[in-house]
Amino acid sequence: MKKKRLALILELIERYDVETQEALQALLKDNGFEVTQATVSRDIRELRLTKKLAANGSYKYVVPTEENSRRSRLKSIFSDSVINIDSAMNIVAVKCHIGAAQAACAALDTMELEDTVGTLAGDDTIFILMRSEKSALRLVDELKNLLKI
Repeated sequence: MKKKRLALILELIERYDVETQEALQALLKDNGFEVTQATVSRDIRELRLTKKLAANGSYKYVVPTEENSRRSRLKSIFSDSVINIDSAMNIVAVKCHIGAAQAACAALDTMELEDTVGTLAGDDTIFILMRSEKSALRLVDELKNLLKI
């Protein structure tokens, strides 16, 4: 029963722009699944659904892609670790909470950032060597946007 419901949820979010748990609950009911909002919430969590901006300007549930999932993990690690981001010439310096720089740097390394020559992490600072000053400035902007700094 649960597997069928989860499969139906995936089908419904592909077919419709489902904006809320209540809307998903109603669609499930229309398709023969009488469930509580708490069950819908657990199903969304189990399926790891996220919300994405729809064409009409509202947010809808979607199945996360690998890229979205990776970016979400990076954002989570960064938001918990990073204090400030700045650059000098072609080097980006990322200031972190004490003991958090290596985890944040490992997350950065998995992103395979464009124009990155290499990274070096200490206890509370990451240095990212970029190919040019322009690419360093672009990376600072990209990382700050990721964190909304």
